[in-house]
Amino acid sequence: MDILPLGPGFAAELRGVTLADVAGDAAVYAAVRAAFEQHSVIVLRDQVVTDEAQIAFSRRFGPLEVTPAATQGAGTNLVILTTIGKDGNVVPADDRLALRNRANQLWHADSTFKATPALASVLSGRVMPAQGGETEYVSTRLAWERLRPARQKQIENLFAWHDYAHSRGKIAANIVGASERAALPPQCWRMMWKNPVNGRSALYIASHAYAIEGMEQSEAQKLIAELTEAATAPGWRYQHIWRNGDVVMWDNRATLHRGRPWPAHEARTMVRTTISATDADGLQGVRPPARQAAE
Repeated sequence: MDILPLGPGFAAELRGVTLADVAGDAAVYAAVRAAFEQHSVIVLRDQVVTDEAQIAFSRRFGPLEVTPAATQGAGTNLVILTTIGKDGNVVPADDRLALRNRANQLWHADSTFKATPALASVLSGRVMPAQGGETEYVSTRLAWERLRPARQKQIENLFAWHDYAHSRGKIAANIVGASERAALPPQCWRMMWKNPVNGRSALYIASHAYAIEGMEQSEAQKLIAELTEAATAPGWRYQHIWRNGDVVMWDNRATLHRGRPWPAHEARTMVRTTISATDADGLQGVRPPARQAAE
């Protein structure tokens, strides 16, 4: 396996390895897992991608999330991100599908709003527009390392609240229904996540973050905005330009990402699998103390 660096201090393409290799060979999995821990974003090109192959690859890294109701792919391990409606045509710009896709253009980490957050996401491109629709990534590990020591000390013991409805509400008020709100109540996580493999820390923030425990609301939102702006500054981003056969995997503990726009009349379908974090991934260290005691 060859490793080709891609981004500014993070992200790498892995050559000479396939989804099936990782799913079926413990030694290959170990090498890919080590690359994932080091580079945070890994790219596998020219893959033969099926739902089954993507699930088998993803399951090697940990337990998979089950897609919730009201999301395409509900009840399976797949999230279908598409602009193609039931009639086979691209949905209009004000359709719920299009609005949800627009919300994904906010900088975020996946599943910070869930009771068990995500270790990693695996995304494959199935139907790609002729232009646009790239995915941008930044390293919140490198963002943490750019902070002044005094700021690190302040943040490492702060806890932020994350809410799915909060981020979606930035796009339109009616995207998240009452059943989804009830199924996805706000969650609280430490604003710094330390990787247990290499000991490196990362900011744990996202567009889903709306409050900080013990901090006045306007002050909290100002701090979240300042940290997000610093983490996502130009010059610190890796932009992935999708090709057929691409599979990208990223560490939600140590990156933020966002989709980029594409022509509204062009179809785009992506398929995501999401790997839940476990205590071995440092999950226990990011939980609030009260939740730790309860467990």
